[in-house]
Amino acid sequence: MVKMDMTLLYDALIVLIMLNTIGAFITVFRRPRSIASVFAWMLTLVFFPVFGFILYTFCGRGIDGEAMYRFKDTHRMRIKEINELIKENNKHYHQTVKTVESQLLNNYFNNVEESPLTKGNKVDFYTDGKEKFAALFDDIRAAKDTVNVEYYAFFNDKIGNQFLDVLVEKAKEGVSVRLVFDPWGGKTSIKFFKPLIEAGGKVLPFITSRNLIRKTRLNYHLHRKIVIIDGKIGWTGGFNVGDQYLGESKKFGYWRDTHARIVGTAAFSLQEIFIKDWNASVKKESQMMEYESRFFSIPDPKDAGNVTMQIVADGPDSEEQILRGGFIKMLLGAEKRVWIQTPYLIPDDSMITALVIAVRSGIDVRIMIPCMPDHPFIYRATQHYANYLQKRGVKIYIYNNGFIHAKTLIMDDTISSFGTTNQDIRSYALNFEVSAFAYNQEVNQALAEIFEEDMKHSVELTREMIRSQSRWLRFKQNFSRLLSPIL
Repeated sequence: MVKMDMTLLYDALIVLIMLNTIGAFITVFRRPRSIASVFAWMLTLVFFPVFGFILYTFCGRGIDGEAMYRFKDTHRMRIKEINELIKENNKHYHQTVKTVESQLLNNYFNNVEESPLTKGNKVDFYTDGKEKFAALFDDIRAAKDTVNVEYYAFFNDKIGNQFLDVLVEKAKEGVSVRLVFDPWGGKTSIKFFKPLIEAGGKVLPFITSRNLIRKTRLNYHLHRKIVIIDGKIGWTGGFNVGDQYLGESKKFGYWRDTHARIVGTAAFSLQEIFIKDWNASVKKESQMMEYESRFFSIPDPKDAGNVTMQIVADGPDSEEQILRGGFIKMLLGAEKRVWIQTPYLIPDDSMITALVIAVRSGIDVRIMIPCMPDHPFIYRATQHYANYLQKRGVKIYIYNNGFIHAKTLIMDDTISSFGTTNQDIRSYALNFEVSAFAYNQEVNQALAEIFEEDMKHSVELTREMIRSQSRWLRFKQNFSRLLSPIL
């Protein structure tokens, strides 16, 4: 009797394993995805039968871009009008996209994302959190009409409450204040923003975090950091809103990031991104933002600069990994150097190939990463790829003066990128990101000088350092690398 029971139990287990495996195949292959992602999800679903499917429900399902971003016919017309306004404003400036590589990159973004080329912009960089927030708060306090804010992480701490107080103050003055946030970033609920709502401001959690079953996608984060003031001043970069970003965390110490203040029609693109994200997140069509003229104000000519640039948005709603394509284009078009700063180095196969091709073509390829983890699995995967690339000629620098969180890429002497996009699969395919691409020698030189200053606080990874890593550490690196497509 006992033997029969064991046989039945064994047969039932075999059937369950078969059904689970079939279910895993159907689940993973029902939508197009990369081979690496297929492999990672198959491992998860097969070896963690119940937990794996629950995890997939919230983290693995795709996003329908057509259903997510809703456009009225009037919206499409207004976007065309805004792009024509940018073209008209460009005529006042004689800046050109000078090199062949610049023109090709500009064409690429314009064709896949319809990202308009904007001229006459002024760009200032901030690498210290205290200085960045002081300048940002000054801009917000000076706002006359609109303040639109979008952040991945907005913490309920000292700087988070200071930011909230500034927004409440402007809302009470009658300024239109809107805010979109990702609750999973700073683990902050909408209750935190109650004072702003009571003052007349409007606040929304991003669409991927509402409606527990139908809409929630825990693996797809609103990773953008955007502020647009009076339709003409834009802010974007790596800093989130939290005390740790001011260097007040015992764990991380000094926080080294890169954020930019942009004055000019490039802010129009940031504004369009914000409106799209807002309209995707509202529950009713009546709550959607219109593309009003006050959101797109050409700055006074005296505030103009000489920077030609494009603002490019990307996310899992897109069929193409647009930002990754731009980075690859920069790597393959380089003639002298490509310098990268990123807190997470988990490139996919195409990016790895581009990096190796560049370095073996004689290009000076340097990548700067942190000396410590903020996410253990991600950091071990970062170490794995740092080791791999170092062995193939890429110069890897480990920043030792706290935690480096900057997301920049410098190509030769005239092209550079900065924004929210890390050099990892998550930023390429899973996060909603935004990056600026500047075709300007002064911007390139400014970022290069920052990189060179950071090198003074870094150590270059060597073969000896890699060989000294323990077997246990290498095991953790290799295991984390297996999960890299879904980290």
